Amino acid sequence: GINDGSGHRCHEHPYTGIDDAAAKRIESLSALLSGTYGVADARLITALCALGEGTAHIAVLMTNYVDHTYAGSQNASGDEQLHLDIDCDNAVFAAIRQSGVFAIAASEETPTETDTSPPSHSSSEDNVFSVGFDPLDGSSIIDANFSVGSIFGIWPGRGVLNRTGREQVAAAVSLYGPRTTLCIALPAATTDRGRPVVFEVTLVKDRTCWELSRDAITIQPSGKVFAPGNLRAANDNARYRALIDHWMTERYTLRYSGGMVPDVYHIFAKSKGVFSNVSSEKARAKLRLLYEVAPLGLVVECAGGATTHEAYDGSVLDCKIDDLDRRLGVCFGSSEEVAIYKKFMFE
Repeated sequence: GINDGSGHRCHEHPYTGIDDAAAKRIESLSALLSGTYGVADARLITALCALGEGTAHIAVLMTNYVDHTYAGSQNASGDEQLHLDIDCDNAVFAAIRQSGVFAIAASEETPTETDTSPPSHSSSEDNVFSVGFDPLDGSSIIDANFSVGSIFGIWPGRGVLNRTGREQVAAAVSLYGPRTTLCIALPAATTDRGRPVVFEVTLVKDRTCWELSRDAITIQPSGKVFAPGNLRAANDNARYRALIDHWMTERYTLRYSGGMVPDVYHIFAKSKGVFSNVSSEKARAKLRLLYEVAPLGLVVECAGGATTHEAYDGSVLDCKIDDLDRRLGVCFGSSEEVAIYKKFMFE
């Protein structure tokens, strides 16, 4: 039942017009990456544009999504797969394969290191990338028409197993709501700016091009906005319960949808806040390091925010991907807010 990463559609769909504007979308995003943000590596630009194409195709799938039907299979987390989950997964795999710059891809729906190299590709480790991604984060809330997203992390070379998030050369997160947006994080070594950069583009003009909508996303040191994921864990995790009581006593604003992408993206949009997802004996955390935590963690830290593992003081970017299905709890957000999390949870 798990998807095979073939790129074939789960269902046949009549809408193909999205492909007609591919060249214009790629040109618009390439120009921003090379001209505005000083990305010199042409192959990395191609890789990021491929994720943009995957995003554009998923946006079309979303707007034509009617039937909340299940595929009769489960992903590695035990979640029932929607036909839409598999369609979105295949849309990204198709874009990845077509780009010609990815050697390996693994996703939440296709949880294996899948060879995506074109047949003529050189075996050199120096000119290929690998990607870990979650094609549809929030499928459990999509039937309520809430915003959902996609998450992507790009690593240099072949393979993602036994890597860390800090090795990523870029990460991106897509948000599908009233607008379709793509937030891209570039570590300092990837651009000519000498510092990390996070920016946002929006899919505009009938999905024919990407337009810069936020030229620099930064996260302020503090901000009284909270999104407490896996809240049921507070029932048998006294430290987490005390932290939530603190947020409420201090009159923080609750902004929580039940989707990791929209909740963390709210921090990017407002430049402040804190997101937590904590486990307990009876309510284990389900976030995957490869497909969700490491890529989003890079975006947060490149924007000036902080991250930590739920159970000890350490950036999620230093956690080793020793299992493609490794799961953990986290705290992301404004640095002073993450420090408050550490005080309640560790001291």
